[in-house]
Amino acid sequence: MQRSRELFSAAIVLMSVCVSSATAAGNPPDTERLNAQMQSAAAAAAGNAAPAANTAVPNPNCTLIIPADPLSAKGLATPYQLTATDPGQGACSESNTAQSAFVQAAVFDPATNSISIYNPLVVDRGDAPLVPPVQPTLPAGAIVGIWFGYNGDDLTLRAAGGQSLADAKCVNGLNGNVFGQFAYCNAPAFFAAANAAIAAGKLKVPAAGTASDGKPCPTVRDFFIVDQDQSDNLPTLYLVSPRGHLSQFTKKNQAQHPSSVPLGNPSDNRLTDAFVDPAMGCKPWTAPDLADPGSQVSALPLNELQARMTQPAPVAIVPDGDPMTLVNGNLSLTKTNLYRQGADMPTGNSYFDGDTARYCRQMLRIAPQRMLANQKPLTAFATPDAGAANSLYTFLAQRFVATYQLLDCAALVNEADPVSVTTNRQGVAVSAAVNTAALNRIVQKFAAQKAEDDAADSIQRERQTAE
Repeated sequence: MQRSRELFSAAIVLMSVCVSSATAAGNPPDTERLNAQMQSAAAAAAGNAAPAANTAVPNPNCTLIIPADPLSAKGLATPYQLTATDPGQGACSESNTAQSAFVQAAVFDPATNSISIYNPLVVDRGDAPLVPPVQPTLPAGAIVGIWFGYNGDDLTLRAAGGQSLADAKCVNGLNGNVFGQFAYCNAPAFFAAANAAIAAGKLKVPAAGTASDGKPCPTVRDFFIVDQDQSDNLPTLYLVSPRGHLSQFTKKNQAQHPSSVPLGNPSDNRLTDAFVDPAMGCKPWTAPDLADPGSQVSALPLNELQARMTQPAPVAIVPDGDPMTLVNGNLSLTKTNLYRQGADMPTGNSYFDGDTARYCRQMLRIAPQRMLANQKPLTAFATPDAGAANSLYTFLAQRFVATYQLLDCAALVNEADPVSVTTNRQGVAVSAAVNTAALNRIVQKFAAQKAEDDAADSIQRERQTAE
């Protein structure tokens, strides 16, 4: 199955060198898969140097073994185990940044109507953590949701012996056809509780704020932020020792093991929280980290709740053409709805609800213009991926180009991409350009459809309760 990646290796940039009319070449599964560039960004954000990625092409398909009772305090503190889905394709190692899997949990307290975050640890199967995870104290009646992210292609969930994925209400895809990097457990129940508290005025969602360009701060449902597989992966960080042993990212573990460095998961969430937000004078919503007293962390569920409540129209919702929601390359309304439920999005009644052509038109109307308007601060800000682009501006540009190709936007809207990037000999995007004349013509061409498109991507529709 075709798989999409939040951050792209240099190979995908080479598919779109210099000219906006360049077409995709090569095999998307080979060019999309992250090969550890996010590692440098995570380390830079934490003030540490990152370990080098393995040079050999690793097994991209790994399995994560879920501990018993994963929604309990004991289960949260029991390390997940990473192993190869097919050992014949090679081993899987959590410390290999092209194979790393990540877990994030959110805890809703019905007594205080508050949310806290806990990041369960992942280790290699048969290995022990460098430091045992902190066992959290959960409030009475706590409603726990768990989300998964992955740096490879296909992550398969497997329950521990005597358990089943259904026991923890885990969703890995549709009938054995996995999403890819994304999965979740009990997420709809968590979002239902949180949204009920929001509706009752008991849980306050902070305003997104105003960015330095005078517009609302972007959320993970902003067409300025999204890519072909929005809302996948996590802002979770782990610590990895020089010998490849893992521990939770806490102040105590950092102080006691200074040679360990951060291990990060690429995502719309981390791109927004750690890069675009600070570059544009914004701040993400954070909550207490149950593993690290006194620390506040960002999280996928916080981002999705805030986006649901604060993102002005048009609102980006996972489209039908998202490669993670396809089944054998074909559209699947059922799989798309399962994906959306894990990210607190309304389910669709027809393919119109997730029309990919409309998604492409909205991206064209919004993303290139805001990139250009913020070119100076985005260029001055660090790149999320030094192997793909030399600044946040060129990174966003090459990401737009890749998304346009992976969603087949050129064919769906019958327009060539007005955004282009130029790369150096190492495949790193070093400059980007927007053909403003072509872009203005395209936006004018779609002007008659704008009202209808905005109505389909309205705030009211986006706030519908996911079934």
